[in-house]
Amino acid sequence: MSQNLTATAAAAPTRVDPVTGAVIQGALENIAIEMGHKLMRMSYSSIIRESEDFGTALTDATGRQMCECKMSTPLQSGPIPGYVRGILKQMETRGETLRPGDVIMHNDPYGGASHGPDVGFAVPVFLGEELIGFSVTTAHHLDIGASTPGSTGIVDAVDAYAEGLQFKAIKVVDAGRRNEAVWSILRDNIRASALVVGDMEAQVQTAQIGAERFLALVNQYSLKTVMDAFEDLLDYSERLMRDAIAALPDGEYAARTFIDGFLDDADAARKDLPIAVTLKVAGDSITVDLTGTAPQIPDRPINMPLVGTVDISIWLTLRSILLDSVTYGSIPQNEGLIRPITIVAPRGTLANPIFPAPVIARFCPGNALADTVMKALSQAVPQQVSAGIGNLRVVAFSGMEEGKQWVHMEILEGSYGGRYGSDGMDAVDTLFANTRNNPIEDIESHLPIRVDRYELRNDATAAGRNRGGIGTVREFTFLADGAFSVEGDGHKYRPWGYDGGEDGHTASLKLLHKAGGETDLVSKVPYHKIKAGDHLVSRGPSGGGYGNPRERDPASVLFDVLEGLVSSEAAEKDYGVAISAGQVDAARTAQLRSA
Repeated sequence: MSQNLTATAAAAPTRVDPVTGAVIQGALENIAIEMGHKLMRMSYSSIIRESEDFGTALTDATGRQMCECKMSTPLQSGPIPGYVRGILKQMETRGETLRPGDVIMHNDPYGGASHGPDVGFAVPVFLGEELIGFSVTTAHHLDIGASTPGSTGIVDAVDAYAEGLQFKAIKVVDAGRRNEAVWSILRDNIRASALVVGDMEAQVQTAQIGAERFLALVNQYSLKTVMDAFEDLLDYSERLMRDAIAALPDGEYAARTFIDGFLDDADAARKDLPIAVTLKVAGDSITVDLTGTAPQIPDRPINMPLVGTVDISIWLTLRSILLDSVTYGSIPQNEGLIRPITIVAPRGTLANPIFPAPVIARFCPGNALADTVMKALSQAVPQQVSAGIGNLRVVAFSGMEEGKQWVHMEILEGSYGGRYGSDGMDAVDTLFANTRNNPIEDIESHLPIRVDRYELRNDATAAGRNRGGIGTVREFTFLADGAFSVEGDGHKYRPWGYDGGEDGHTASLKLLHKAGGETDLVSKVPYHKIKAGDHLVSRGPSGGGYGNPRERDPASVLFDVLEGLVSSEAAEKDYGVAISAGQVDAARTAQLRSA
């Protein structure tokens, strides 16, 4: 942490001494981290066990986040305060009360949850008869009882009811007693229920462990000391964010990007959809205005819940750029970070839909929103952003084997744009995702799918002083009849280049038929049957370039050529670097660049 920030923190009055506060902060974070490890170890499905698409956190009794598991997905841990507030509101509406031993299940996307497949389980923590907080786990589940198999690629859902089962603050354990009727409903209405219900039970156990650890911490230090330390941590995180915002020049910074929408749809209102962001910086606070974003699509599920998706997209981007961990180190991840940020999102738009507009495929537009926030912020802090990101896509594979339904979810990674002083990262999940890739061995060991290719694309690199990250080629072969569905974006609009950098490269999907022929697919594919021997080929997007390509170090261009990522012809055309016999031709390069 820089000296000025340390001085600022030291000068501020605190409720507990700094040493005790630091110890309590570490204890809270370790509880969330332990919860994350326990959940991964107990889970059945690869989306949690391998990809880490889950969240764990503690909140106070009102839902203010105290800590989160930093190795989990921001789009899972970040929305947890919204889950808790949605639970509290729903229970108040029904006149229900919380009791020791309760476990609450919640996945209402209009009540704080990110979308229906991200199911939260909350354990209220009591000290005697006093509610003092919540221990919460969230996770993405392979199926949630939607109209077609899987919990991704439900891109033709016409309303929220078509997206699967909805749980609004349901007690799955009531004062220590399991509500077996609810568990029966889950097993009877969810495909691959052994996996999904097993994951849910792992979440319950994990949340109970977190509650026990939190209560032990309170008993060790006293409730007052722990909560006073928490208030100090909130104030500290808020000061860090306000100092970072205050360092920005006051003013307005606007950006506009587009998402594919449904490119094969005859209705023009469902495709080529704008996302608009205006950042209004005033002193040590910032307003993020989304006026100008496309109207909601009432019968297609790419709308984004304001609470749980839009807010997390914005907060994460601002936090990551303004409080970069390289400069600031580890800072407390709590609600204090969002206090200086105000979001304006007109109702009835993609960024603030009205129930029952469907939202299950909200991920890709949410990631595009984060990218647009970064593009706007590039005008104020050009050396702290990347060029445009290559968005992700998610595919759900499914089929029947020996009379049982199987479902698998695969995240097709994207890439980052080039950055100041560094190339874009290749083949990674971007912005608010950060899930891990699923090992090929895991896929092939228990699914009728073979992975024939998993490699970086050739000649799909956006030129720049710092080149854009490179997308992947993935090829899946189906060993049995089945089906797949896809939610994605980035097949039409190229990731933006910055300061003379080249725009990135779009993604593509192609189905190769065993019987012959091939079919080009758009970025959103509803449930699509396939035959054994068919191949699905994905080419991931490449991020935008950063800076003038003619300023790139020729040695770096040579390295990319030798690695097979850039052709000699592209090196000469895009970078002005001549390669001959595996070496840089310095004279020819000087001639090209001077021209």
